[in-house]
Amino acid sequence: MKKFAIQLVLLGGLALVGALQALAPDLSDGEVRKIDKGAGKLTLPHGPIKHLDLPGMTMVFQVRDRALMETLKVGQKLRFQRVSAQGRYVVTVTQAAP
Repeated sequence: MKKFAIQLVLLGGLALVGALQALAPDLSDGEVRKIDKGAGKLTLPHGPIKHLDLPGMTMVFQVRDRALMETLKVGQKLRFQRVSAQGRYVVTVTQAAP
């Protein structure tokens, strides 16, 4: 009985991890074209963003944490995570592109 209970707990944990990964937006590839620190916005051309059903294009994104903007430079290639919040697209995470 203990072995069965342990297996159920492990399977439940794996299912939870899988569900959380499915909910987490993927990272998209982009390039910084413009940084507007005053408005807290980035202009980024990007590839398709599947979870938002967006084709590749150039868009202006709000930035959730303005300190993030201090680490970016125009022309820099990056991978970024974005979410839709209150009718706006918001960048929440960036990583240097490989």
